[in-house]
Amino acid sequence: MNSYVQMQETTAKKEVIMTLQEAMSARHKVSKYTDKPLSANDVRQLNDRIKAQNQKYGLNMKLVTESKDAMPGIIAALMSKGVKNYIILAGPDTTGIDEKLGYSSADLMLYAQTLGLNTWWIGGMFSRKNAKKNVNAGDNTKIIGIVVVGYGENQGVPHKSKAASDVSSYEGTAPKWFNEGVKAALLAPTAMNKQAFTIKGKGNKVSMTCNNGSYSGADLGIGKYHFELGAGKDNFEWM
Repeated sequence: MNSYVQMQETTAKKEVIMTLQEAMSARHKVSKYTDKPLSANDVRQLNDRIKAQNQKYGLNMKLVTESKDAMPGIIAALMSKGVKNYIILAGPDTTGIDEKLGYSSADLMLYAQTLGLNTWWIGGMFSRKNAKKNVNAGDNTKIIGIVVVGYGENQGVPHKSKAASDVSSYEGTAPKWFNEGVKAALLAPTAMNKQAFTIKGKGNKVSMTCNNGSYSGADLGIGKYHFELGAGKDNFEWM
């Protein structure tokens, strides 16, 4: 193979490789999908990622493919199209489960983006009954939402965002890692796009709180994951 062809193939490969950090900026809510099925490789990689998150945090998340039972008919007709693959965000109904599921769902959404897929986090407009059936959930199982995944008809658009000064403060001069963390958190999806979180820093200590009603735990987990990805987990400690 000549050097020119090798260079072209190397360039092409680089173009399709995306880091999780890059995925934060590329990922937007997508509610309309094509009929293209997930490839066997996509399914395998998503299932491996889900399994790792389940084992690490004691969750029961599950990928469902080629099924349209997640969305009630009226919602599917009015707000979405082609939704047939989704991840059920489920786990034991214990203290902190919403935050753990939110944190893990953030990882899965960004990982899906690196695979060239699109996602949509749904907390209320889905069939909880069908989701529960698909995970064989017991009485102690809590399902906080689903993440729709597939090939979008488009790549979505950036959500409206608050300024960093609206959601954060740092005692003294904020280091670069703190500012990058806040910037990353503002890229995170939140319920009703409220971005109802507050981030405070002092030295290498950071606290993050969220007040968004029943979605507070999930939003906090999603926000923390994004902050860690932007700031670098080695640069700070959560208070």
